[in-house]
Amino acid sequence: MLRAPLAIRIFCFEKRQWGHFCLRGGGCACHGPGPVCLSACRGGDPYRLYNLDVFQYELYNPMALYGSVPVLLAHSPHRDLGIFWLNAAETWVDISSNTAGKTLFGKMLDYLQGSGETPQTDVRWMSESGIIDVFLLLGPSVFDVFRQYASLTGTQALPPLFSLGYHQSRWNYRDEADVLEVNQGFDDHNLPCDFIWLDIEHADGKRYFTWDPSRFPQPRTMLEHLASKRRKLVAIVDPHIKVDSSYRVHEELQNLGLYVKTRDGSDYEGWCWPGAASYPDFTNPKMRAWWADMFRFENYEGSSSNLYVWNDMNEPSVFNGPEVTMLKDAQHYGGWEHRDLHNIYGFYVHMATADGLVLRSGGVERPFVLSRAFFAGSQRFGAVWTGDNTAEWDHLKISIPMCLSLGLVGLSFCGADVGGFFKNPEPELLVRWYQMGAYQPFFRAHAHLDTGRREPWLLPTQYQDMIRDALGQRYSLLPFWYTLFYQAHREGVPVMRALWVHYPQDVTTFSIDDEFLLGDALLVHPVTDSEAHGVQVYLPGQGEVWYDVHSYQKYHGPQTLYLPVTLSSIPVFQRGGTIVPRWMRVRRSSDCMKDDPITLFVALSPQGTAQGELFLDDGHTFNYQTGHEFLLRRFSFSGNTLVSSSADSKGHFETPVWIERVVIIGAGKPATVVLQTKGSPESRLSFQHDPETSVLILRKPGVNVASDWSIHLR
Repeated sequence: MLRAPLAIRIFCFEKRQWGHFCLRGGGCACHGPGPVCLSACRGGDPYRLYNLDVFQYELYNPMALYGSVPVLLAHSPHRDLGIFWLNAAETWVDISSNTAGKTLFGKMLDYLQGSGETPQTDVRWMSESGIIDVFLLLGPSVFDVFRQYASLTGTQALPPLFSLGYHQSRWNYRDEADVLEVNQGFDDHNLPCDFIWLDIEHADGKRYFTWDPSRFPQPRTMLEHLASKRRKLVAIVDPHIKVDSSYRVHEELQNLGLYVKTRDGSDYEGWCWPGAASYPDFTNPKMRAWWADMFRFENYEGSSSNLYVWNDMNEPSVFNGPEVTMLKDAQHYGGWEHRDLHNIYGFYVHMATADGLVLRSGGVERPFVLSRAFFAGSQRFGAVWTGDNTAEWDHLKISIPMCLSLGLVGLSFCGADVGGFFKNPEPELLVRWYQMGAYQPFFRAHAHLDTGRREPWLLPTQYQDMIRDALGQRYSLLPFWYTLFYQAHREGVPVMRALWVHYPQDVTTFSIDDEFLLGDALLVHPVTDSEAHGVQVYLPGQGEVWYDVHSYQKYHGPQTLYLPVTLSSIPVFQRGGTIVPRWMRVRRSSDCMKDDPITLFVALSPQGTAQGELFLDDGHTFNYQTGHEFLLRRFSFSGNTLVSSSADSKGHFETPVWIERVVIIGAGKPATVVLQTKGSPESRLSFQHDPETSVLILRKPGVNVASDWSIHLR
């Protein structure tokens, strides 16, 4: 009997490519492809990878969505494997198992009867056209698979710190006065915010790189006002160009021959937001260079350094095209048909836009670009999101496995529209969405043109307070988020992780998709049911402990708990053995907080140990790469001693940030607490101990975060 974990067959039929992969061994779970998570290998309809503008997409449906990543991960308690089918044409993935449909009793009966059948999962890939490039990611651990995949497609770009804050968006803020009123509303109601967004109505007749002269006559003045409040603006720039002889962008692209062509060589023309539109051929390097150059301040009139970009409709969306997209026989640079390249079109739009934001700063500033369409490697250019969701509880639920699945294939900077894009959420749903969004990597509220306004202060006071608390949780954790993104950038690991990633031998975790980990430190269980009074939470880890981040109550793993909940919060736990840095003063925006002091939350393991990291730089430039201007600090607790040391000696960065407080969870009461720093005598620290929660608070160590020091509990 063949016992190899993987067998492969690949065939070519004219232009069509077909691959058959057999995964052998019991206890297998498959994850991917695309943005919807597969909780386990099973029979059913094949999955279609074909980027489409899907109106009000159905849930738990294997059909096409906005982005495609042709990667599948197979996980068992003994090994992890990955398959990367590098093909940008329309692709179908069929997954079946010879144990599909069998009950647990049936599987046990097979075992008792000595069935000789080896559990097997078959994965069949079929692409309409293109080149066969298949990469086998052999693990053996899932972290090995992450590194192997990142070596092929790149790691998550390190986002600017401010892009990890809260984003306020809708289609559309009416005019400059509306934007400034929303901006003031956040200050008046003591709500932090980093970005306000503008959708398609801001442009002059949907002519991108322009501003509506009646509603946005002075965009630079508006941007300067936002900058004075240390906030940013995002404007949408879509890749369909209005056919208009008086529109400079259209005239230049037409004259340069940079549009996608029809079979007869004329410019391809479709219908989108501006009406008749042509589509730039982003597969052409000259087109990408031209597009990037448009973001220079002298070319994008009214723009400034605090304006960032959103690429929507880049599947591409063609309202009068087949399946609302481009004809498959449209012609691209190099003689390729659109059918061969379809799924990579949005990838190239994202790339060119990110390049443009880097170019406008002379290569100094890191870009922020959100893209709706994506492909393998899109993580190198910025953020993605789950598309036009709906204000329904099921859409709140599904955003967890969707973001987990995207993280597994490299796209860590992902999120879902808070509140739902379509329809109007009731206050309870909106509050629950903010509470979950605060713990997802990309945190943006967005809404359709026909929905009611839903800025947080428009809700009754009780709901405002709950949303304010959720925003506060997000901003408090920004040092932790930023460190996680640096780890993703450096190592290719996801920021938001399924439980099985860290507990690979715990089969209970394989099918859990209603809770998740942030790094290895925090476990989050959002509340995704209406009028919920309690939730079932699984805490993994044999011999591990978990601490409720609000009450500090300790729980032992592995176990399933029923926890009562109210509308005011969701269950969040810190794993014993970790150290999480926080900012405890929530201000107007992240830029107002970046020099604030740090509080370390040290959650002790049963062995009395803990460790964690903190990454700091200027938060917005490439100087961390070009000049090694960064700090990566390691904090370790063992033997009743907390030590701060450098985790990367290449880094150097001067910062006023200091350690304001240390909170040690699970600690006994010491007689004295002593601080030691290099070249200084020992000094005693004041402390407070709560015997009921076993929490020890050390006040004002007063040490710079860049220095080496140790704190001893005696």
